[in-house]
Amino acid sequence: MAKDKRPTVWSSGHGDLRQKSKKSASVISLPPEQQKVYLHRESKGRGGKTVSLVKNLVLSEKDMKGLAKILKRACGTGGTIKNNIIEIQGEHRDKIASVLRKLGYKVVISGG
Repeated sequence: MAKDKRPTVWSSGHGDLRQKSKKSASVISLPPEQQKVYLHRESKGRGGKTVSLVKNLVLSEKDMKGLAKILKRACGTGGTIKNNIIEIQGEHRDKIASVLRKLGYKVVISGG
């Protein structure tokens, strides 16, 4: 049997379900008083450059972006959000901890 150059594509009345499964469910932000945030320092796989990681946040995407912006501005540096972890360029755990404490978060600094 010869192979068809245009293979059959599965579809349903609901559209392509594969695309819908990739979207994550919306997360409801917890108040800062109910969250315990962990600050880590990491340089692995970054060419020796250090980043400060803010982990264990339960925030919506919008709130996560807003908090990342506040932290980047306080540290005077760049950063990003990957897999619900805020990455701030450089060693700024002390500055980040003070900002988060002012906002009401419980902060644990870990790592060397």
